[in-house]
Amino acid sequence: MRPTNMLILMADQHNPKMLGCRESQWGHDWVKTPNLDALAGRGIRFDYAYSNSALCVPARAGFATGRYPHDTKCWDNAIAYDGRQPSWGHRLQANGNEVVSIGKLHYTNEEDDTGFDEQILPMHIMGGVGDLHGSIRPDLPIRYQGRQYVEEVGPGHTKYQDYDTDITNAACDWLTGKGESTSEKPWVCFVSLIGPHFPIIAPQEYYDMYPLDKLPPFKPADEDLFENHPWWQAFNKSFIYEQYFRDDEHRQITLASYLGLCTFMDANMGKVITALDDAGLTDDTRIIYTSDHGDNIGARRLWGKSTMHEESTGVPLIMAGPGIPEGQISETPVSLVDFFPTILEGAGAPMGKGDETLPGESLLKIADAGDDAERVVFAEYHAAGATSGAYMIRGGRYKYIHYAGGYDPELYDMENDPEEMDNVAGDPNYADALKELRECLMDMIDPEAVNAEALADQAALIEKHGGAEALIAKGAANNTPVPGTEQVVIKPE
Repeated sequence: MRPTNMLILMADQHNPKMLGCRESQWGHDWVKTPNLDALAGRGIRFDYAYSNSALCVPARAGFATGRYPHDTKCWDNAIAYDGRQPSWGHRLQANGNEVVSIGKLHYTNEEDDTGFDEQILPMHIMGGVGDLHGSIRPDLPIRYQGRQYVEEVGPGHTKYQDYDTDITNAACDWLTGKGESTSEKPWVCFVSLIGPHFPIIAPQEYYDMYPLDKLPPFKPADEDLFENHPWWQAFNKSFIYEQYFRDDEHRQITLASYLGLCTFMDANMGKVITALDDAGLTDDTRIIYTSDHGDNIGARRLWGKSTMHEESTGVPLIMAGPGIPEGQISETPVSLVDFFPTILEGAGAPMGKGDETLPGESLLKIADAGDDAERVVFAEYHAAGATSGAYMIRGGRYKYIHYAGGYDPELYDMENDPEEMDNVAGDPNYADALKELRECLMDMIDPEAVNAEALADQAALIEKHGGAEALIAKGAANNTPVPGTEQVVIKPE
């Protein structure tokens, strides 16, 4: 497959089921994403794609390096990628390829060498520190940020919208410039928007596309699991989103706003893709669209990310361009660590020393090989809301969720139960599948040892910053501000 330019498009917190082209429990066409739908129509859509951690910083560190959180040691939103491990950008630079980022990165800071010739409008963790409250474990603080997540919803205007508009315009300008120049080797451009990340406030015209009386119902919670499982009990006591909702209409407004943001994001992605076309670069450029993770957005009474459910750990993934099959859907499980070899192969850059140990595989090869439903993908979570590490194995028809600390696992038959409504871990009919996937996890890592390492690193970080009590009293960051603006701090109630 000949080398081409690579345009990598990433959203933030895009639930993979919120695509017009994708079948969900509610069917097709209720989500309006015409530009991404068109991209899928001329390429391949991976319906079993996953983040390797349902949180911005560890997910993006894995995306950059092709390594899992237990290898990057980026456990949460306070321990970010700093360039010490090689990224696909470093490999491209060594090969003489131009590589640029436009928009959100969420690395430690702009000064670190993370493998970009230029960072345009970058967003990094605030002050190189980020969300320290998420590192307070296993005694979890209450995440009072949930109040603003819930209260700041509906139609309106935010600085995040302005930021995404600026990123979009900068990307269009950059692509226009590339259309007027010649490059000896393919370039790689990473365009990273912040939508539909909260605050869940959508421009009026996009919010109006989703009348409240036309919205689908919310997926119900597994009451037995949530009320009787100790890991989930602690999680829901830390993340207290639900207590701030006034009523069901308030929840519907939040969903409509999120969907409006998805459509707003799609419009921006469409402008970037059009700019590529207008610059005459389409025939020489492969495009990949994804997100760093998803959003539960009310399913099971859960909001935000941080879980192993499809809505949260799952991501949309679409790839199109020269040599890529058109109008196809892949059922091969894939994940963000697959981007490292994909980008290098696509741009014609070689892997480097040590890269042979990376767990990922080129999506170009996966697309060409046909479906392999038995391929195993992995995710882990060691951050806010988690008393102990959570691990996911997706392979074949099953999803296995393992909790460090001796908590009971979860097992879902994704063939018969794609919406993960029935945990069959305790069903003797599934004992063999449970055993097989547990052994698969144990062959990959020692979950208890990884959990202990994460907790130790986080405890040291919290102590360095004055201890848990002092940090809780000081208040927590609501979210990363647009570059050049002040961070909002939420005080304990």
